[in-house]
Parts: sequence; C-alpha cells; structure tokens
Amino acid sequence: MDASRTDAGGTSNAWSPGNSTGASVTGEGAGMLWSLSVSRVVIHFVSVHIECSDRRSDARECRCVAPCPAVFIDASPDLPIDRNHMKVRAITVGIPVPPGTQSRLVSRAGTIAFAIREALDRAGIESQTVRLALPPVTDRITNSGASIARDVLDEAAFLDETSRLSDFGHVSFGTIDTLGTPDAIWSPLLELVPEIISTTSLISVTATVATRKPSGLAEINIGACRSAGSAVSHIAHDGDGGFGNFRFAALANCGPNIPFFPAAYHDGGDTPAVGIGLQCADLVVDAFTHASSLEDARSRLVGSLSEAVNKVAGIVRGALDRLGGIRFNGVDFSPAPLPGDGTSIGGAFERLGLPAFGGSGTVFVASFLTECLQEVATTMGMTGMTPGGRARPFAFSGLMMPVLEDSVLAQRASSGHIGIERLLLASAVCGLGLDTVPLSGDISAGTLGAIILDMATLAVRLDKPLSARLFPVPGTRAGDAVSWDTPYFSPSVAMGTLEATATGVLGSATRHVARLDPFRPG
Repeated sequence: MDASRTDAGGTSNAWSPGNSTGASVTGEGAGMLWSLSVSRVVIHFVSVHIECSDRRSDARECRCVAPCPAVFIDASPDLPIDRNHMKVRAITVGIPVPPGTQSRLVSRAGTIAFAIREALDRAGIESQTVRLALPPVTDRITNSGASIARDVLDEAAFLDETSRLSDFGHVSFGTIDTLGTPDAIWSPLLELVPEIISTTSLISVTATVATRKPSGLAEINIGACRSAGSAVSHIAHDGDGGFGNFRFAALANCGPNIPFFPAAYHDGGDTPAVGIGLQCADLVVDAFTHASSLEDARSRLVGSLSEAVNKVAGIVRGALDRLGGIRFNGVDFSPAPLPGDGTSIGGAFERLGLPAFGGSGTVFVASFLTECLQEVATTMGMTGMTPGGRARPFAFSGLMMPVLEDSVLAQRASSGHIGIERLLLASAVCGLGLDTVPLSGDISAGTLGAIILDMATLAVRLDKPLSARLFPVPGTRAGDAVSWDTPYFSPSVAMGTLEATATGVLGSATRHVARLDPFRPG
C-alpha cells in the first residue's frame, strides 16, 4: 500500500465516461546506472527524475489510453528481467504537532528528510519520495462543536502549503480513530474526508475502523465501515475520475509508524521519528526466477532482502546519529511492485511456476512469500508488535497486492482470475489487504462499506494489519476497460461485485466487540 505515484505520476486528472480515467503527466527520465555489490547479490539502481504538474492546476487534460488485452507472461527463467528498480520508495518523517508549532516542526522534518536523502544519494541509492506523517487526527481535534469543519480544513490547507515549501511530496494528516473517540468527533471528521481530499494536493487521510487488543478483545466499528464506504463513494464522484481515493484508505489493526502511504501516521510521541519503505519487488522476481527449488527460492530471497535492508538501515542510522535526537523506526521491506515484468509481484508468483495469479495455488505462494519476509524480519531484527500484542515484522513488511500498480495483477483482473473475494482470501495468509482495486462506478456506498467490513474482520480475527484502498471508476460498469495516462498504473478493468448493502439487524448495527483467544489469532 503506497502513494508514491502522486509525486511522479499523476497530478492532473480527468475522466472520460465508461472508458478511462486520466492522470496527465509530464516528465523526463535521465540517470546514471549505479551498481552496489554485496556478498550474495548485486543490486542496481537508476536515478530517474520526474516532473509533475500541480494537482490544483486549472489546466486539466486527459489522454485516454487504449485498453490492453490480458496477455500471459511467459514463466520461463530465460525471460530477461530489468534489474534497475530496487530503491527507497519512501523516507517518512513522523512529527508531533503541538498547537502553534507546525511550521517549525515541518521545516525541521524537511531538514531530517534532506539529510537522509543526501546520505542515500552518496551511497548510490535513489530515494523516490520524502513524506511527512502526523499523529492521529482525533488526537489533535477534540472539539465536537460547529467549528470542527473550519478547524480541520484550515489545518489541512496550512499543512498542505507548509509541507510543499519544505519539499515534501506527501503528507499524512493522520488517522481518524473511530474506536477510542466519541461518535460526535469521529463521525463529522469522516464526513469531511472528501472535502479534505478535494481541497488539498498532498494530504492523505485514513480511518481506523477496527483493532484488537492484547487481552484478545477485538472491536469493529460497523458504522464507521459504512461511513468509510460513503467517503470512498463521494470521493469517486467528486471529480478527477475517482483518483482522489489514492489518498484515502480504511485501516484495520494498523499501528503507527508505517512508512507507506496512505496508512502512515506518527505514534504521537514527542520525538521526531523516521521510517523507510523499500521498493524491491524486483528482488522477489529475481529470486523466484532463478530458483531450483522452494528452499533455493527462500534462500535467494532472504539473502538479497537482508543485504538490502542492512545496507539501507546502516546508512539511515548513520545520518540520524549525526543529527541527534531522532528515533529510527526501521525499514519496511514490503516488496512494493511497479508496472513491468521485472517489478511485478504477480509476475514473481508465475515465475515460481504458478500458471496464473489468482488460480489455485495462489494462496500457497502468498503464504510462502510471507514466510520468507518473516525470516528476513527475524534475521535483521526488524520486528514490531501488532495492536493485539503479537510479534511480527516491522510496519507492514508483507506482501503487497496493489492491482493497478502491478501489471500482472491488472492483467489477471482483466482476464477474470482475480476479484475482491480472491484478494481477500490471499490476505488471510499474507498482508496489506485490498489496494488500488478498480471497481465499477455503479457500486453502492453500502457495498463498499461491506467490503471494508470484511477486510476489518480478517484483520482482527487474524491479528494482522490490513487496509482497503478502493477505486470506483465513475461511469463504468463491471468489465469496462480502465486506463490511466501514467506509467505508475497499469490498464485493467473495473471489477464487479455483488450488491451487499446490509439491511435488517446488520444494517442497523453500529459496533461489534468480540472476545478472542489472546494467545493466538483466528
């Protein structure tokens, strides 16, 4: 789950009914090829510069792109692989925001991010984006009076502009905690989300709808799931062809300090903190392509990922030691994909021998890859705790399945191999949940809320961090081609799903609390 494409791939967006959405991009790539040799793997880097127009520009232009047919990628190990994509995708700086200190702290965070970026550059490692993460919105906004809308929108606009001046490409406004906050506060905040998105260009925001405690007590705010579904629907129809949903997600059981967006938020501590998110799907593709057995695949992947994490963590720690007074949260090594054969997680599955992602066997490979990532976390000491008190890899550090950001997943959606249900099934054994999932424009807010409810249920039952970032595409029906004029999204189709707006007892339910076994998930 990530938002780097707004930096480098989509700032002026428009929509053509029933055909495609468009993110107009101007840019040029240039760079020198770097090679970092380590004991078990050679990692290559390319420095690429992309310039984007401002999202708020009045000159909105759309180029419709013809849909791509679903073409199966040859799983032959002899297929050439691009080896130029392992990068740092996100340098995320989390800061506290006491009243009256925002400008100073944002400027300080910019200095921290710049120092880390410079250190990585000197080592030949490209860092794509620098990002700012704030504490939960509901920790900062505690009034429930008539001024709540003005206070929130003013703060969002101020942070949007201040962060731009400090060269941040993304800003997490924090999460709206719907569990530990009175309804009179979280509900109007969630209603404001579409306006926050439409009036800013850098701001992302999330809603936390479920969590699990170490005691085994699990809570799902069913009403908040419905409200989040309504927010997704409103954002989709507010313009930009639904692209605003790139900056909104529903979270379940996600703790603070995740560096990937939009899930990121600061833990609220008084000390600035830094987390790093890698872009390393190519390492998975490489390991799975050249493996002679499952054990060989595991050995190759654990070795190459461990080397990459160790290298990046050492550089960042050194930079922070020189600055002083800043906490290093860790490296999230989720193998974030990008469109392209050599950077596709779906393609990696098929290089291992799976006939097509989404078919039988997908759950096994997802579980196998998750085991490899867990081994890396243990080896490198990059571990954390779930809200339920279970040890797990730091932040997400799990399998990402963002449909639109992965060319093979986008193709498998087009060919009918995957849908919402298959993605949820895979999430039961891996991580992250539903990300950049293109949906038909006629999907109801109630159905969106039901999808979020299912995601939240998996998260608390299995005590894992999951999220839902859903993309209804206005004007489309199930099966219609969708395409964005940006290299960071792949052509696909609008997925259909059964109408699922709840009625009766479920339709009127507001909260559900379950007492689960505190010693094991499930």
